[in-house]
Amino acid sequence: MAAGEPLTEAERLALDKAIRVAEQACRFEFSVYVGPVQGDQPRAWATRLHNRLVAPARSVLILVDPARRIIEVVTGGDVRRHLTDAEVELAVLAMSTEFAAGNLLVGLQRGIAMLAEHARPQNTLHA
Repeated sequence: MAAGEPLTEAERLALDKAIRVAEQACRFEFSVYVGPVQGDQPRAWATRLHNRLVAPARSVLILVDPARRIIEVVTGGDVRRHLTDAEVELAVLAMSTEFAAGNLLVGLQRGIAMLAEHARPQNTLHA
């Protein structure tokens, strides 16, 4: 791992796979930013990054600044119809637990999987 690089190449590939699986499960797009947050307002920085995505309304952005111990999750309008704040908070808690144990990749994988599971459209039976 290069100095300052939070994830190795193999870990980035594993993260890409987790993202692909999540996107297939819920049909929303996931983006992950791991690195320093610019400024002293992490939520605003995360929102700016989210708004630059190709389809922000259908996207979830996970921002992690390991050095400052910051986690932000920004969801687009379409995503919020399927994913509650409480479900996002559970995913953040799962990620922060793994991060505290030194497991950045595992934390991201868990968080992405949880968000995708909760955001997945529910199958309904019609009478």
